Formats: sequence, C-alpha cells, structure tokens
Amino acid sequence: MGHGFLFLSTFVTLWVILDPPGLLPVFIGLTRTMTATQRNQAALKASLVALAIIAVFAAFGQFILDYLTISVAALQTSGGLLLLIVALQLLMGEHDQVDESKTRTINVAIVPLGTPLLAGPGGIVAMMVAVQHADGIDYLVVAASLVAAMGAVFLFLRFAAGIHRFLRDSGTILLTRIAGVLLAAIAVQMMADGIRGFIGA
Repeated sequence: MGHGFLFLSTFVTLWVILDPPGLLPVFIGLTRTMTATQRNQAALKASLVALAIIAVFAAFGQFILDYLTISVAALQTSGGLLLLIVALQLLMGEHDQVDESKTRTINVAIVPLGTPLLAGPGGIVAMMVAVQHADGIDYLVVAASLVAAMGAVFLFLRFAAGIHRFLRDSGTILLTRIAGVLLAAIAVQMMADGIRGFIGA
C-alpha cells in the first residue's frame, strides 16, 4: 500500500500542478494554424521537454540545495507559496498571455508549452520534494509517477481539440477552477510540512 499510495499521491499532485485542462485553451490557440500531425508532434515534444526538465531537477536538485545550503523545509515552504500563487491564478482565471508575433519564430512546443507552462516551478519543486522523501525503491515509484503523469498529459494534449469540443468553454473553465482548489490545498499542506520541519529542527 505504501508504494501504491506514493505513486498515486505523486501522480495526482503532478497532474493538478501541470493542469492540462487549464492548458487546453493555450495549447489550442498556439497550434491552431498547425495540421493535425503537427499538433500531435507539438504535444509529444512539449511533454518530452517537460519530462526531461523536471527529471533533471529531480535528479540533481539535492546537489543544488546542498550547494546553496537550502533546507528541505525551506524548499517546501517556498514551493508551497509558489503553488498557492499558481492556484490563485487558476481560481481567478488569470492566464499567461502569449505574444503571437513571438510564436512565429519560437518553437511553441518547447517555449512556452514545454516550459514554463508544463515544466514550471510548481512541478519542479513538487518532484524535488518527492525525491527528498524517497528512499530505495521509492525513487523508482516517484520516477514512474512522473512518466505516467507526463504520459497522461500527452494524451490529454493529443486529443485536445476533441476534449475541448466535448467540454466546451464552460466545462474547461470548471475543470480549471477545480484544479485550482485542489492545488491550493496541496500548497497549504506543503507549507504546513515545511513549517513543521522548521519547528522540528
């Protein structure tokens, strides 16, 4: 049950942070001039870029913390604050506005889809914290949850057009608000864990 719970909790946390429903309007807008094949390739490339970036920080994040003498408690508290800001943006309906003139010369699958929309500070911090608490086979469980989450994100983006037609704008907004509520709860829990870590130290 321990490994299964770790996998599920990490997967759900990443899914809520990555927020594919909230990314739908942005993804559709950035890829609206692409063919179906190009749109699918963009979804795959964005997912792989985000997976690589988050994995690198998950693997080498500890070295960064040690070098900067940052404690796990500080990381949890600051990460919780960052996630709370993201959650408030989701709840308030604020979305990053993309300059269309720039998207013509930038590979949108890498920027802004791969990063920072997918591989943003929230996902990076969440994975770093998960790795901090992992031990032994837990590392494989956390890694599997990351791969599964990014695979699910790819499938969501792969069928973005159909999902958006099914949910309509109102359904997409509703899912985004629900994701914001869940993310806010995760952020508060992360900050509480960080504060307990400071007290325990």
